[in-house]
Amino acid sequence: MTARVLVVDDILANVRLLEAKLSAEYFEVVTAMNGLDALEAIHRTKPDIILLDVMMPGIDGIEVCRRIKANPLTQHIPVVMVTALDQPEDRVRGLEAGADDFLTKPVNDISLFCRIKSLVRLKMLTDELRIRADATDSIGLVSKTSNQTMERPGHVMLVDLRDTSADRIATALSEKHEVHHVNDPSKAAELAAAAAAPFELIIISLEPDRFDGLRLCSQLRSFEATRQTPILILVDPDSQQVLLRALDMGVNDYLMRPVDRQELLARVNTQVRRWRYTEQLRSSVKATIELAITDSLTGLYNRRYLESHLGNLIEHFSNRGKTLSVLAIDVDFFKAINDTHGHDAGDKVLQELAVRIKMHTRSIDLCCRTGGEEFVLVLPSTDLVAASIIAERLRKSIASKSFAVGKTHAVPVTVSIGLACLGDVTDSLDKILKRADEALYAAKREGRNRVARSAA
Repeated sequence: MTARVLVVDDILANVRLLEAKLSAEYFEVVTAMNGLDALEAIHRTKPDIILLDVMMPGIDGIEVCRRIKANPLTQHIPVVMVTALDQPEDRVRGLEAGADDFLTKPVNDISLFCRIKSLVRLKMLTDELRIRADATDSIGLVSKTSNQTMERPGHVMLVDLRDTSADRIATALSEKHEVHHVNDPSKAAELAAAAAAPFELIIISLEPDRFDGLRLCSQLRSFEATRQTPILILVDPDSQQVLLRALDMGVNDYLMRPVDRQELLARVNTQVRRWRYTEQLRSSVKATIELAITDSLTGLYNRRYLESHLGNLIEHFSNRGKTLSVLAIDVDFFKAINDTHGHDAGDKVLQELAVRIKMHTRSIDLCCRTGGEEFVLVLPSTDLVAASIIAERLRKSIASKSFAVGKTHAVPVTVSIGLACLGDVTDSLDKILKRADEALYAAKREGRNRVARSAA
């Protein structure tokens, strides 16, 4: 893994030492000697991670970090404070300013590289989500994303075999977070994956003599539901090798025992805040995908999704000799509804029609609005006889009850339905849709409000 690292320190010897270590590991290194130069270098070079000294003349590292995290253009860049200060209150100040981690001078090489690689991996994920979210923001598909605050409590799981230490941690976090204590590590991963509301952080107290905490971390990273959930571990000072393995495994943060209450709260706040930001980005991307494949008026799939998905279904079912039917549905005299009652009334008719179609379909059926008043219903594993029964039942359901188009107005609505079934292995998407359309036109010619089968 390679990345662009910005090293900020007012002592040239420190800068050159870090630059040499990072360059030897094939990182691209950019340097700055003070806070103002650092802020300029960030915008000029766009680093992947920043190693920032705390004690600098003029603007100190705390203020530089605060400005980085306050700027929407740079707040996603990980900041590691590199300092000779080793008191908990100093770390708390940096974490409250937005720092992602701390390294104490003299910097341990293994810790340095593990932290950089871990934070760069996280940034790569965030960058990918940001690119997709920004692309959709620019064309107005979804609302602008913003970094969420800590206005609501975080949902935190604590895995700790000792009730006394768990109580102390829960008490320290109780003002801002809801802590769910689990004292059985064998059930922790399963509980985290099955929780109705996802945990925003999992804290694991590592006790090598009592249970294998790294295996639990591995399980959490292997489950789809918890793969991206932040993990913070509590370790003993003499467990350096365990800590390095945990960081390499993908653990997000750690605290050495004895745990300082203020630093614990600051680190938990940082992890929960970052989790909410990345989840907001993921939701934005998911919303974009849904907008791309669904019809905004009815909530059904659109024609783009139909063409891609139905093609795969046809190939799958024809190769296995299975049946598949397609219903082409069109609202009779829809233009007259729009002309008489207005386009808002027409939209309400289409929305109610979508509801009735879904009421008469299974979860495996594919309901699509292909344009205007035209719909397509795909029925997997359904032969011509069964599809005819379904189509007739749907037609009667629509015709039997008028559609409300206002508080006091309702209009009768009927549909014409064309039915086609999958042929042999030479059948294709275009052919089956064409046959369904031809059957639909036949139903129209024969008087509407009826079902017609394809001749083929």
